[in-house]
Amino acid sequence: MAPVVPFFTAAQVRDAERPLLDAGIPLMRRAAAALAAIAAEQLTDAASRRVRVLAGSGDNGGDALYAAADRARSAHVEVVTVGSRVHEPALAAALGAGARRIARDAATEAAAGAALIVDGILGIGASADPALRGTGRDVVAGLLPIVRDRMPRIVAVDVPSGLHPDTGTADDVVLPASLTVTFGAVKAGLARGRGPQLAGDVVLVDLGLGPVLEAIPPAGEVSVSRVLVAPDAFAHEARAAVRRAAPPRGGES
Repeated sequence: MAPVVPFFTAAQVRDAERPLLDAGIPLMRRAAAALAAIAAEQLTDAASRRVRVLAGSGDNGGDALYAAADRARSAHVEVVTVGSRVHEPALAAALGAGARRIARDAATEAAAGAALIVDGILGIGASADPALRGTGRDVVAGLLPIVRDRMPRIVAVDVPSGLHPDTGTADDVVLPASLTVTFGAVKAGLARGRGPQLAGDVVLVDLGLGPVLEAIPPAGEVSVSRVLVAPDAFAHEARAAVRRAAPPRGGES
């Protein structure tokens, strides 16, 4: 039976992440390690091992690029940066591991042979108005005919880029994911509006936010394909950080 988990707004998830980030817990690296493992699973029976990574300016782009660094050791990974800036350490890690950077204007043509596309353009930081714009929109609009024709597997990072993380609203320039890897907690937009249509299967990666989230009223509940615990190299520090942030339980002071 599919696990049923609570879902939360983007603001609630950011509030739950804050104590871990303040404690120096590298949530991006933990999320990227889980994303890389899931990407490897998607390639197990694929016709090729060619991966196209679309990386935006924010943390989602960093997640995708660090995952690209991991996958580049065993797959042919190509990176397209589509934002006004890029997470430089993550890009350096990807290129250093053997990933190849592709020019934006060649993104559509080069994607034709990809077995897997990783959508890391936008995440919950764009919740005010998450519609794709500029280069990101142009790249996705160019990819949509290829996706419909060739049906490569698409893994969305946290939420499909262009999907509102709270309401699930979206326009027509969104890559429909085969699978969405969402971090820390399921975002409300994955369960509302067009979210279920665009997200595909949802895998929740547990980053250790549970003790803080338990004190926050969820926006609802939804079933997910599975729950994956992120690599636990920093699990002790993460547990200590969330214990400090979680309010006392009844009867405690």
